[in-house]
Amino acid sequence: MQTHQAKRVEITIEAIMQSRLSEALIKAGVTGFTVLPVLGGSGRSGAWVRAGEIGRASGMVQVICIVRAENVDKLIEAAFSVVERHIGVVSIVDCEVLRAERF
Repeated sequence: MQTHQAKRVEITIEAIMQSRLSEALIKAGVTGFTVLPVLGGSGRSGAWVRAGEIGRASGMVQVICIVRAENVDKLIEAAFSVVERHIGVVSIVDCEVLRAERF
């Protein structure tokens, strides 16, 4: 089966900022993404877990986008415009997709 090169961008950000990030991605021309809850982790501020949290304010989400390589810079600029002022991590990895026309 033939595969096609793409970029997978993972953005971990405070849940309260997810709608602002989604709007920025759509405005940048990103046609699809997935939002997942983050259950816990550890970073510069130490370990944390979502368990026991009452609201969205202190939780985190991960937004996953798969795009063609030529579109990754525009996506990163849009994501960083939101992430730079808040807690967040952006990573980019090479990946392969089966249906290139979807990206």
